[in-house]
Amino acid sequence: MREAARPRNRSSSLVRRELLLLLAAVLAVDALFVAGYFVFHLAAAGNPAKIGYTAAWTIVTLMVVLRALTRIRALRGRVRPLR
Repeated sequence: MREAARPRNRSSSLVRRELLLLLAAVLAVDALFVAGYFVFHLAAAGNPAKIGYTAAWTIVTLMVVLRALTRIRALRGRVRPLR
């Protein structure tokens, strides 16, 4: 019985690790884009520049999240459901 529980615990710890990496990556992207907002003086920029910056921020965040969620889903797929 203990041997069957071991892979599940290992998988759970890997999923938790990937989740924490996802959180860290999203925080890093947000920090970079907030810093870029001030470095590039976007507060004084026109609306098209602000909209473009916001779109780039959203796309980068989406790419980071989708990559991480794909990895998490792959890890969770290795775990057999309890029956």
